Amino acid sequence: MNYTRLDKNICSWMEIHGHRLLRYALAAVFIWFGALKPLGLSPAQGLVENTVYWFGPWFVPILGVWEVAIGICLLYRPLIRIGIALMALQMAGTFLPLILLPGITWQGFLTPTLEGQYIIKNLVLITAAIVVGGTVRHKHSKLQE
Repeated sequence: MNYTRLDKNICSWMEIHGHRLLRYALAAVFIWFGALKPLGLSPAQGLVENTVYWFGPWFVPILGVWEVAIGICLLYRPLIRIGIALMALQMAGTFLPLILLPGITWQGFLTPTLEGQYIIKNLVLITAAIVVGGTVRHKHSKLQE
């Protein structure tokens, strides 16, 4: 078996399909997790309410609709820029509990709780959005279909 050829084929497939699949996965996460919020099913609801308590109970469902909008924008290529802009605003707020609720998000120096880990993983979502955003100017490329 020719492993070099196999490796080349696998890498080529990933290059052709990876950006699109990343965009779809990012969209799925935002639509799925966002849809849970207006339905009152989000495990993050208490964390959000405790972080931005000054907004009141109406905020979590609005945030959920916002997140679904991000996901939909990421699915439709002409709206990717809007989706990333909405995501940038949303993501800025996701890190607030690390500062405002250290008793819930940290169990020791540089040791996050499960809630803290849930927040810190947003660095991966932000980086994925940067990768997707780097493709918005590509015209009719196999990377974009």
